[in-house]
Amino acid sequence: MRYTDNECGIVSYQALRGIANKLSSYLNMRNNEVNRAKKSVVWAYVCWFFGGIFGLHLFYLERDAHAFLTWSTFGGYGLGWLADITKIPRYVRDCNDDPKFLGELGERMRRNRKPPFSTSRFISAIMVGYLWGQLVMLAIPEDDVYGINWNPYFHWLIPLGVALGVWIVGNIGRERGKPWISIAVSYITYSSRWYFFDDSTWLSIMVFCSGLAFDTFSKEWRRTPRKKRSFCTRMSILFFCAAIYCALWSSYFYFNGKITDSNGDEIPIHEALHHFFTSPWWTDLKQSLHDIYVYAQHHGWYEIWKQIIDLSDPQGEQNAYKVLGVGPTSSQSEITLKYRALSREFHPDKVKDPEKQRAAQERFMEIQQAYEILSNIKSKRRRKNKKSVEDT
Repeated sequence: MRYTDNECGIVSYQALRGIANKLSSYLNMRNNEVNRAKKSVVWAYVCWFFGGIFGLHLFYLERDAHAFLTWSTFGGYGLGWLADITKIPRYVRDCNDDPKFLGELGERMRRNRKPPFSTSRFISAIMVGYLWGQLVMLAIPEDDVYGINWNPYFHWLIPLGVALGVWIVGNIGRERGKPWISIAVSYITYSSRWYFFDDSTWLSIMVFCSGLAFDTFSKEWRRTPRKKRSFCTRMSILFFCAAIYCALWSSYFYFNGKITDSNGDEIPIHEALHHFFTSPWWTDLKQSLHDIYVYAQHHGWYEIWKQIIDLSDPQGEQNAYKVLGVGPTSSQSEITLKYRALSREFHPDKVKDPEKQRAAQERFMEIQQAYEILSNIKSKRRRKNKKSVEDT
């Protein structure tokens, strides 16, 4: 079947008109979406004022990685939060795909094949990389856990933490880059650890080299827009990252943290927590809180911390008195006699029933531990009293 020239013209015109109508409808729909999704400078400043220290204004402007870094560093140590006063209008234009902003960005891309060096961004990458590397290092337990020394395995994660810190800063805004070169350089320069024994020295070398490698070889323009994510997806990603970050800090405080009691002795937090659940403060919580309140009324809030530490029984002293059935005024000889009597009474060899033997074993170990705790405490106090007498 053949068409005449007039008929062909009519068909072509109708086809073009249909395409034009569809294109017009699509553009109108996109304009409506953009208008509905546009961010407000006023609301951005409101979020900055009330939650900017935690990155709320950056989350509002869909700068999620930037928001996470701000939250994890308490507003970029306060400096980043203050600096955002002047940057918020630009962030809003960026988020709204403002035509003038995009035109200026396109002109910069034409002038520069890759993003020019930014001192503030480079310093931020160095600071975040150092923080993350040091956090991984601090989170590794210093002592054996379940009989395993984890340091030979987990210390290899330190360069990865440094590289990821550098990479996440390098991917904020309209710049991006792959992490592989930064990771490779981090692991290569990690070998400086065996030449410089000061942690801050080799860590600084590794962070600087990783940041410089990313800025030199990986950094490029983000020429395609980020994929839009739903609110739930964004929150899930942020909660996951926050959970890892908090887990690292928790590992540091639990395994490597120490508190000082009223005698000046340092007790690991994980031991103090174990003793806390057998302390008078936990078993007699109501009475302990009343004692704290009365003590604070007479001695002031400065002394209340020492009272809390003593009541929480970080060394297990009060529980040890309870286990052995002695008191704080008991002498070392009385404690030893009581220990020997209880050891003979609850010795596991006297129990023939296999089911009861385990309970007897635990009781026997508890008695031994209580005796060791009290003996060590009294020995330290005798040395301290002797030293104070000699000084006078």
